[in-house]
Amino acid sequence: MSFEFGMRPRGPQGSVTAAAEPDEYDVDEEEADQPVEVADHADLREALTTTNVMEVLDQLDRELIALVPVKTRIREIAALLLIDRLRAEVGLASERPSLHMSFTGNPGTGKTTVALKMAAVLHRLGYIEEPRVVSCTRDDLVGQYVGHTAPKTKEVLRRAYGGVLFIDEAYYLYKPENERDYGGEAIEILLQVMEAERDKLVVIFAGYKDRMDDFFRSNPGLSSRVAHHIDFPDYDVDELMAIAHLMLDHQNYVFGPGAEESFREYLERRVKRPRFAHGRSVRNSIDRARLRQANRLFAEGHNELSREELMTITPDDILQSSVFAEDREPEDETPALGAH
Repeated sequence: MSFEFGMRPRGPQGSVTAAAEPDEYDVDEEEADQPVEVADHADLREALTTTNVMEVLDQLDRELIALVPVKTRIREIAALLLIDRLRAEVGLASERPSLHMSFTGNPGTGKTTVALKMAAVLHRLGYIEEPRVVSCTRDDLVGQYVGHTAPKTKEVLRRAYGGVLFIDEAYYLYKPENERDYGGEAIEILLQVMEAERDKLVVIFAGYKDRMDDFFRSNPGLSSRVAHHIDFPDYDVDELMAIAHLMLDHQNYVFGPGAEESFREYLERRVKRPRFAHGRSVRNSIDRARLRQANRLFAEGHNELSREELMTITPDDILQSSVFAEDREPEDETPALGAH
């Protein structure tokens, strides 16, 4: 199977096409016999300055709360690639390592954000052409009828070529219970590209850990091509509060007196409810608090609003959430004396 979306040109039998040699090419014999000079040392400081990879890693530390195991693993991968680059400079064996990855964890734990930072690291170290992530799901790759899947999958690969392909909820590609499902065809194409073009494209599979484990067990060919399996732990309430403060600060909002306690109580209740998505849920809850704040200020009808009023989230902006609905007293529906 050939993949015609900008990848290496291939000959009739799939071999890499070599450049044609000119008919006459004179080489000085003495020049040809001279060994290639190889440096006897590599400058790590210069490499760090040239690639500026530490800037991305430091951003990762600043912009993502907690996730210490994830940050540690990303730094380890960056160190490996940087040292591999220096080994090449001094003539040591330097084979490109497999960079395909698996990110597992619950929604909102930072997988997409880390994928973006990983793309920046790989680009700065020269392992991909652009610091670009193309995100997709099963619907982008798998067709609904014969002959539909290959063009869809190749188009997504064409867009991701030179960068990172991030496949979210990747386990939906494999549906063994449906014999007429075309997900297997997409997987076969991915397998070939991940092996044949691993120096041109990095693929990251993402999803819930238990389902991803089943997915890789059912597709050992994929599992053998994924070198880095990174698990994203859940956030606890303290970490979620830190995320909230980071988001508020970024948008120039602050918790007013009592609002921080109300928001903590909100989180303690929200984490127990279905479809909780960690950082994503925190962002959504802050957006709704901002909405209530705006409505409150509008309803108060003041002609002038101070900077502090425009910045402050009050407890009531949070307590009006449906999460607290069971605590609110129902309105008294008993008619007042003499009312009709």
